[in-house]
Amino acid sequence: MLLVFWILIIVAVLLIFIFLGYYNKFVLLGNRIDNSLAQINVQLKRRADLIPNLIESVKGYMKHEKAAIKEVTDARKVLMGAKGVEKKVEANKQLESALKTIFALAEGYPDLKANTNFLELQRELTATEDKIAYARQFYNDSILAYNNLCKTFPGVIFANMYGKKERKYLQITESEKKKVDVKF
Repeated sequence: MLLVFWILIIVAVLLIFIFLGYYNKFVLLGNRIDNSLAQINVQLKRRADLIPNLIESVKGYMKHEKAAIKEVTDARKVLMGAKGVEKKVEANKQLESALKTIFALAEGYPDLKANTNFLELQRELTATEDKIAYARQFYNDSILAYNNLCKTFPGVIFANMYGKKERKYLQITESEKKKVDVKF
């Protein structure tokens, strides 16, 4: 009788550790997803912060291209005010399109293409684009780990018990998959 009692105690303790272990896995993976989304936001803000410097560099050379400059400025404002992942992705598309216009117009201004400040800003924007791409990849990798835990056995049992649902990947449109070719 005493042996059965100890076996039940050991089984109960093991079950508690298993329940706590899976709960902690869901918390850790959820936090990783939140962190990776925050990193995307940091890089988007960094890029948006570079835009005013780019505009100032371009203004002196592109006096006749006010519409393109206004488009970049407006797109930056939309990105800075966007709430939620979907809105930020859409605002990001607008900003990328506006920046492509500015860079395409820069081709017609040899003095601008030779300006060291403009070239440095272009390098910073390129580096930031790389960081955004990495942050997106890390976000989707985090979603993958979380979703795998939600869908595999025995994680699916614990996901249902804890009310954890599968999360959505950050989707990239076909137009965003095309390589941005910035030439000066």
